[in-house]
Amino acid sequence: MSDSADTARVELTGPAADLLRELRQAHGPLMFHQSGGCCDGSAPMCYPAGEFRTGGSDVLLAELAVEGVPEPVPFWMSVSQYERWSHTRLIVDVVEGRGSGFSLEAPEGVRFLIRSRLLAADA
Repeated sequence: MSDSADTARVELTGPAADLLRELRQAHGPLMFHQSGGCCDGSAPMCYPAGEFRTGGSDVLLAELAVEGVPEPVPFWMSVSQYERWSHTRLIVDVVEGRGSGFSLEAPEGVRFLIRSRLLAADA
């Protein structure tokens, strides 16, 4: 699910793109996964590419192009979470504070956060 219609379902704010550039420089290629589980499951987790194993219970929503990052950043979501969010555009943002996960930004004192907008009926 990474064609142009689905790619528009996920976007980055400026601060999120800035943070991804920093994380890419420090850790190499990156990926996102949003599980929908308990605790920080509703927050997207950023990992080194391939560190989180995806499978049949995950959907590739987008391959995010970030200026200054040589490769796209895949954004994966669990199928169960996708079923709940399928009518929304996901906006990856950054806020102050630490999440309680293994996401790469945690030591920076910030965390990724999803904001959302309903998609138009024809999207």
